Amino acid sequence: MKLVVVSAGLSVPSSTRLLADRLAAATGRYTSVDVQVVELRDLAVEIAHNFTSGFPGRALSAALEAVTEADGLIVVTPVFSASYSGLFKSFFDVLDQDALTGKPVLIAATGGSARHSLVLEHALRPLFAYLRAVVVPTAVYAASEDWGAEGLAERIDRAAGELGRLMEGLGSGAGAGAVRRADVADTADAAETADASVAVDTDTAAAIAPRALDGALASADRFTVIPFEQQLAALRP
Repeated sequence: MKLVVVSAGLSVPSSTRLLADRLAAATGRYTSVDVQVVELRDLAVEIAHNFTSGFPGRALSAALEAVTEADGLIVVTPVFSASYSGLFKSFFDVLDQDALTGKPVLIAATGGSARHSLVLEHALRPLFAYLRAVVVPTAVYAASEDWGAEGLAERIDRAAGELGRLMEGLGSGAGAGAVRRADVADTADAAETADASVAVDTDTAAAIAPRALDGALASADRFTVIPFEQQLAALRP
């Protein structure tokens, strides 16, 4: 599987790139991946030209294609003014709006202070939720004092494991027809038929929505989706 790492670090060497490399290496311990790194620093001029001309240059076009075709993404940005960098945001602004739909993404950031760690939840996660990506539950933030300290390696490993398992689950589900529909002709019929049910393979379901399905999957190997009208009827006195 193809894993693309997008690093928005500006300096050389860069703590942002270092974190990106560690996350990629950790993911490789959970699933077999071919890693490609996209350094946004090298694409800054082409990204700016894309905004004014509407056409990507050769290097930017190759980077956008790599991200679009990836089986999974690791995205890492430095924190500027309590949010992701302008270069980081600009790259995803020129990416096709549907390119990340359903794609597993691990979000990470670096900064000078631990006080900026919430950037992962109030900036990065909403951005990739808007792009309809599947963001892994664990995000990784590395402040200056985290390098060499306890805890960072464990967070990297946990996030990488989630990404690797999600890539495996979505990859196998696509070829095996993991989502099965029983006694449902189409979506409209499913909404109108009170006794219709949808059976979902648990591995794929857990991969797509691990938080929402965690409790349901812990208690049963299969689950049934109850139509809305039937649920509503059960609430009426």
